[in-house]
Amino acid sequence: MTLNTLSTLLLVIATARITSAGISKRVTCPTGQTTANEACCVLFPILDDIQENLFDGGECGEEVHESLRLTFHDAIGFSPTKGGGGADGSIFYFADIETAFPANNGIDEIVHTQTSFINNHTTITAGDFIQFAGAVGVTNCPGAPRLEFLLGRPKATAASPPWLGTRASRHSYKHLGTVPRGQFLTRGGSGLASFVTGVPFDSTPGIFDTQFFIETQLRGIVFPGNGSNVGEAEAPLHGEMRLLSDSSLARDSRTACAWQSMAVGQANLQAKFKAAMSKMATIGNDRSKMVDCSDVIPVPKPVVGTPHLPAGKTMNDIEQACASAAFPSLTADPGPATSVPPVPPS
Repeated sequence: MTLNTLSTLLLVIATARITSAGISKRVTCPTGQTTANEACCVLFPILDDIQENLFDGGECGEEVHESLRLTFHDAIGFSPTKGGGGADGSIFYFADIETAFPANNGIDEIVHTQTSFINNHTTITAGDFIQFAGAVGVTNCPGAPRLEFLLGRPKATAASPPWLGTRASRHSYKHLGTVPRGQFLTRGGSGLASFVTGVPFDSTPGIFDTQFFIETQLRGIVFPGNGSNVGEAEAPLHGEMRLLSDSSLARDSRTACAWQSMAVGQANLQAKFKAAMSKMATIGNDRSKMVDCSDVIPVPKPVVGTPHLPAGKTMNDIEQACASAAFPSLTADPGPATSVPPVPPS
């Protein structure tokens, strides 16, 4: 090897080491945690606080469900022509106006719950807090993806106009009409964004799994006490509820096969949910002006269990809707017919 060749090789190695060091460089925050960007250090005290005091030490309970729901209701209030800043915290800053919208029915409870936390953590805006709490909360549910979180939403300056959100009672064609604005459709695993306090959409509300897509496809039974004030259809199991919109989406020819593909596709569900949340969480914001703080979000635990039919059900209870492929063959849990308990409060 010539001297010139050796010098060139050593230069390449040194450059590679410098580049690698630059890529992996971390900042140690005053709290002791590390992150790729110093601006993200403000999030660690908030993370510790909400995990302990909002999510009851890291439980996948009702506050997680409702915090996830709130990320949607704040972000969806956006229109280039009608106004609305999207994911900007306007549902907090103008709570008296926005929580009164029919599409935001019941959202006032989680807004009220998060208010003290938002007021205690003024290092970030309410828009950032709402999306951060949703991203952190869902990590308490085994099987969830680790969501992206970008920091830097400006403070909302005006309330969202009414009628920009979707109501639970609407049918699938109306939901599909809203997709170009938000560019997402996936609800998410295990019906985590519950619309009625304590009433789950599937039999595993504490796990981010595919059961929601299986159980929505089951033939429904009308149970005594199931009302219609929020647009729920008949449910497949005692203690469970089903929205008319979900039932319709699962059976609409335009979406039935995509819905069915989620029934046993945990990785597919995680990827689509993460992509949908990434788009939703930044509606109305300029991503190029935001700081990527995704490494602050905890890593969720792996999914618990495998896709299955609830006890007491058979494949004959599946209402086939996809015209191009049969529903995946599943076995039922042993035991008597499943009865779903309420989601416990955090």
